Amino acid sequence: MLNNIGLPGLLLIAVVVLVLFGRGKISSLMGEVGKGITAFKKGVSDGTKELEEDVAQTAKDVSPETDKDKA
Repeated sequence: MLNNIGLPGLLLIAVVVLVLFGRGKISSLMGEVGKGITAFKKGVSDGTKELEEDVAQTAKDVSPETDKDKA
C-alpha cells in the first residue's frame, strides 16, 4: 500500500501537515529531532570508544596468571 504513494502523495501529506501544525511547530519539532539524533550518535560513539579502550586494556595485560598473581 505504501509503495504506491509517489511524489505527489508525499507533497500532499507535507502540505496537510503544514496546514494542521503550522510552520513554527514543525520547525521546533525538527529541531528536537535533530538534537535527538545528535545525542544518539554521541552515545553510540562513546560506547564504541569505551569498548575499544576495554579491548586495548585487555590486550595490554596478556601475561599469563601465576599462583602469585591470584593471591
